[in-house]
Amino acid sequence: MVTAKDNEGADGAVSAVPPYWEQAKIELMKRDRIMKKLIPQFGDLHLVGHDDPFTTLARSIVGQQVTTKAADVAWKKLLLVSPKCSPAQIIKAGAEQLSACGLSKRKTEYILDLADHFKNKRVHTSQWDQMDDEAVIAELVQIRGIGRWTAEMFLIFNLLRPNVLPLDDPGLIQGISQNYFSGEPVSRSDAREVSANWEPWRTVATWYLWRSLDPVAVE
Repeated sequence: MVTAKDNEGADGAVSAVPPYWEQAKIELMKRDRIMKKLIPQFGDLHLVGHDDPFTTLARSIVGQQVTTKAADVAWKKLLLVSPKCSPAQIIKAGAEQLSACGLSKRKTEYILDLADHFKNKRVHTSQWDQMDDEAVIAELVQIRGIGRWTAEMFLIFNLLRPNVLPLDDPGLIQGISQNYFSGEPVSRSDAREVSANWEPWRTVATWYLWRSLDPVAVE
């Protein structure tokens, strides 16, 4: 299954360092003994964001419940059908061509619904920068195929929100287990307790825990 760290390095990547990154590193290392050891291991590496909202969400849908390799193959085929990956191009391509890219019937429906939301302005992309995290999530989960995890990944990778804690992400839970609990099973309550020390930089701490599992972000 594709996890959050696999979203990084996809098309449309923006390599600029998030504006809060250095401050967050300093504060996390002061407060948290695990972060103090972990953060220096990755030097100048940082979260890489993605600048196009539609592409970010479409790529997330393609990647659901499949391996990274399978997602990459399907995504490359989709870009042949829709080189700009724009809502209008996706709708014009239609269900038959999207299915031929290796997408399931359900994923095809999800991507067409996503395109319809964007084309008909049923999502307020221009307002997302001003909306708080939960308001953006509430809007995104109205789109078929987008649940809370996908919406949280969007907050992290597209809007670069600094304080997202994706409790449904297996990589985060595994990272907490290995780094804080010597590999013992971790509950959501345990994860929340550990993360209380990270606020308001939970995104940054999450990213370093992903890196502790896989030092190189998947391209």
